Amino acid sequence: MYFTDRGIEELATRRGEEEVTFEWLAERLREFVDQNPEFEVPIERLAVHLARLDDDED
Repeated sequence: MYFTDRGIEELATRRGEEEVTFEWLAERLREFVDQNPEFEVPIERLAVHLARLDDDED
């Protein structure tokens, strides 16, 4: 398990039963980047990854 998996596991445990919209998630990501601008690039990469999950990989 990677160190970062701890946060993912906590998220799944604490909020795994909740349903959220992608609009809600996008707003939380914007808030996070506003508070932590040094994470702008990784958050942008995560957002693009999630947005393009269903794209054909050529």
